[in-house]
Amino acid sequence: MKSVKIEGKKRSEHGKKATRQLRSEEQVPAVIYGGEETIHFSAPAISFRTLVYTPDFQVAEISVDGKNYRTIMKDLQFDVVTDELNHIDFLELVEDRKVTATLPLKFHGQPQGVKDGGRLELKMKSLHVRTFPKHLAEHIDVDITNLELHGNIRVQDVKAPNMEILNSPRIPVASVVTTRALRQEETTAAAAAPAAAAPAAAGKAPAAAAKAAPAAAAKAPAAKKK
Repeated sequence: MKSVKIEGKKRSEHGKKATRQLRSEEQVPAVIYGGEETIHFSAPAISFRTLVYTPDFQVAEISVDGKNYRTIMKDLQFDVVTDELNHIDFLELVEDRKVTATLPLKFHGQPQGVKDGGRLELKMKSLHVRTFPKHLAEHIDVDITNLELHGNIRVQDVKAPNMEILNSPRIPVASVVTTRALRQEETTAAAAAPAAAAPAAAGKAPAAAAKAAPAAAAKAPAAKKK
């Protein structure tokens, strides 16, 4: 699994004044919780970029005053005006304790429905899971090869070994829908069907009349005898 190494310094002051001072020095205040103790620290804003500005799931290997912590990112706070990173929370990974994480989905294969003229729509990019740290993965694989036109793959269809998926099971993850071109083809075909049936019906009418004529002629003499 991918990981990012971050070098931090422990914080002794936690007030607004101390926080403003850190940010003026391009440092980001952060906290690590979930382990034996809660660690307040700060690190250069640049050291968080590869962790924050990516869709990938990564482990943060944080070193604070010589002590190492294996963590995952849990919460972010940004400045409402400048959009700069203001604060970040980390959860320490403890091997015998389950954690909740958001893992991205990675789709594989070309859906059968797309081959038949449909369009693939990806409804979800990630899933919330609960598992032990040793089972965490960079992503969850989803095979969409057999996804047919008008078909759905739902959360309950996703296979995530050793993980409990926390999302509602009926939510669609991926779908193949009808395109405008395919709808036009279906409409054209439906309109052409009655038109094709009309000549056939017209051809049957003369044949039926021809069969009926001899029968009518045979009955005519019998009527005169009466």
